Amino acid sequence: MDIFNFFINRIETIMKLTSQHFFMVLTAMIISIVIGVIVGILITYNEKAAEVVLHITKILMTIPSLALFAILIPIFRIGATPAIIGIVLYTQLPIVRNVYTGIKNINPSIIEAARGMGMSRFKITFKIKLPLALPVLIAGIRTAVVMGVGMGAIASYVGAGGLGDYVFQGIQRTNDKMIIIGALMISLMAILVDRLLSLVQKRAEKKLS
Repeated sequence: MDIFNFFINRIETIMKLTSQHFFMVLTAMIISIVIGVIVGILITYNEKAAEVVLHITKILMTIPSLALFAILIPIFRIGATPAIIGIVLYTQLPIVRNVYTGIKNINPSIIEAARGMGMSRFKITFKIKLPLALPVLIAGIRTAVVMGVGMGAIASYVGAGGLGDYVFQGIQRTNDKMIIIGALMISLMAILVDRLLSLVQKRAEKKLS
């Protein structure tokens, strides 16, 4: 009951931080998905490029998120910008890899049939390859989004705001209620977004079955 009352008494602040967190992650993920899908498609045409790009995305993911933000601060200063760029870089691997894997696992005879019908490379990519690879792509996006929501909390260290502020303020003040509420809101956001994307993924799989 104490935590519930604490939440009600500070609901305006909590909702403001939740909104900041959500829109920061949403902005980062839109950029990340666009870049990841384009890169994932392009590397399907060149195996050497695919190996290099996937290796780079793996390296980016091994860098501790706090260190990645720290590297970006001298270039972009503190605020939402380094946080968004950091999340974009950190979430490329699951998106790029899943686009690449999803397209590469398509039956070659389907692609050959499309070519035989006179379809251009552009039409084959966006009318055949991407729709068939969509369930795998969404799985990658689900992973990336959950990572992005969690990483958004750490972005508080670079002045990006969001629910991370509440968690770290709670740590500084040794206020367990602030820590618990901040952590719960971050977890709830990740679970809800993942659940929504899960429904989208299932619908995409039904269309292919």
